[in-house]
Amino acid sequence: MATHLFEDRIHAAFYQKYRFTPQENLQRAIFSYLEKKVNSFRLAVDVGCGSGQSTLFLAKHFEKVVGMDISAAQIEEAKRAPHPPNVSYAVSPAEDLPFEAGSVDLITAFASVHWFDTPRFLSEVDRVLKPSGCVVFSSYNQDMRVCYRDLTEKLTQIFTENRDQLFNYADEKVKGVLNDYQEVFDALPYADKERLTDIVDKVPMSIADLMGYIQSLSMYQAFQKAQPEAAKALLQNTERRFLETMSVSSRKTQVELEMRHVCILGCKMS
Repeated sequence: MATHLFEDRIHAAFYQKYRFTPQENLQRAIFSYLEKKVNSFRLAVDVGCGSGQSTLFLAKHFEKVVGMDISAAQIEEAKRAPHPPNVSYAVSPAEDLPFEAGSVDLITAFASVHWFDTPRFLSEVDRVLKPSGCVVFSSYNQDMRVCYRDLTEKLTQIFTENRDQLFNYADEKVKGVLNDYQEVFDALPYADKERLTDIVDKVPMSIADLMGYIQSLSMYQAFQKAQPEAAKALLQNTERRFLETMSVSSRKTQVELEMRHVCILGCKMS
């Protein structure tokens, strides 16, 4: 069964504001693969698209891009955000895609495939993909670093302690990311497939943005629902420790969030 999360409107708004598009090194790896495999760049479908950050970067490469998510609140956020005319959005579960058999050139899922019913989703993927159609399933792993001058190790330790506390409230499916999508890779029924685990990108953001990113996490949202005062206190304490360690007072102070991606690339040969 698919997991229903990220459906609260406030959560969706945090997701829209603080989540980020796939970064340069990840994009380069993806299109290096696709340019060798895909016969046409007509239709791409971004499944579990959330509020649309991952959908938009595909628009420069495909004639039509459709972002789909099970959450109506997320899709409303995506529709409200600026997007080019060749991008559209729709509410749909990953396991029941509204496309004809053999009609799609690319299926993507960014930071989302671990939430799906894997066998049903991959069956749908195989149904709708054209011969030579491709898949891209990617997520950033949990081992992130907060980079700032010579304080990277100290800031990363604070960030890691925050994450470890939140992980007590993580859905079981989040743990699928911890093994770099090995189960998803094994289940993908294509001989032509590869799994990349060494792509690293850095996202510039302010301390305020970093706090917003933390609040957008499903495990923070679960913690907040269970213990709202404790969740608020954890966030405030984390921000205070960051600022004190950096010897700054402004939440606008810029850092970089470094992340390692796992990326599964595959091609349906027939």
